Amino acid sequence: MQDGWYPIVGSDGQKAELGQVVVPVVEEHVEVKKRLVEREHVRLTKSTTTQDEVVDVPLLEEEIAVERVPVGRVVEAAAAPRQEGDTLIVPVYEEVLVVEKRLVLREEVRLTRVRRERREPQHVQVRKEEARVERLPPDTASR
Repeated sequence: MQDGWYPIVGSDGQKAELGQVVVPVVEEHVEVKKRLVEREHVRLTKSTTTQDEVVDVPLLEEEIAVERVPVGRVVEAAAAPRQEGDTLIVPVYEEVLVVEKRLVLREEVRLTRVRRERREPQHVQVRKEEARVERLPPDTASR
């Protein structure tokens, strides 16, 4: 042995020659594993409520107003029914026997359309659902 020199021993325990250095190579491995951990549970509850609501919808109603207007006038020929605004005028004729035959307009029947609006509130049931979410720790999941 020389001053400052020490024998070098390899990883196998054998002495190495002077001037040679044996350096062991080390390799590390990492093994990663996963596992499932329950942190919490969720409970969903749903409820349905029913409430009455009033529905007010306008309804149209029509009726015919009949008015008889006596005329009593002699005419040469029959006229067709005619419209004056909302009123339909239907002439009614009668043949009268005279020494000569004449066409006499006895009356006119006037039909007028009258519109009225009325309201009939109706009660109907309307359903509404609500959902509630609760977060539970894992130990209360079986409840």
